[in-house]
Amino acid sequence: MPQNDLDTLDERIVHALAEDARRTYADIGAEVGLSAPAVKRRVDRLRERGAITGFTVRVDPAALGWQTEGFIEMYCRSRTAPEDIRRALARYPEVASASTVTGDADALVQVFAADMRHFETVLERIAGEPFVDRTKSVLVLSPLLRRYTAGPPL
Repeated sequence: MPQNDLDTLDERIVHALAEDARRTYADIGAEVGLSAPAVKRRVDRLRERGAITGFTVRVDPAALGWQTEGFIEMYCRSRTAPEDIRRALARYPEVASASTVTGDADALVQVFAADMRHFETVLERIAGEPFVDRTKSVLVLSPLLRRYTAGPPL
């Protein structure tokens, strides 16, 4: 669903839920000027239309023992389909996200690992996938900004 299909109230509701999905409909309604049942109807409609795809919890990877974060640029053999890359990377629990990208690399992969040795092992396994020509990796020293909102604030 294109974002421009949301009216201003829908956008405000989505932003409120993106900040904290545990907020009550009454709390969100007080913020956006609607009753709790009206907010619920809008959320239900947004879910039905696919604008809201689910609700989740954000966990600090370090709290789960994943102390090391890095990004891997993947350079693939010609004619490697994005679905082949996605299918292979889905097998790695350490992969937090993966995207095809512009530029020289074919894909950019975000990885969380317990430590440097673990990251190195994951890097070697990914580099060993049959469609991978080479990889290039960088490690995150300090995350400076992470946003979990649904776009720019209203």
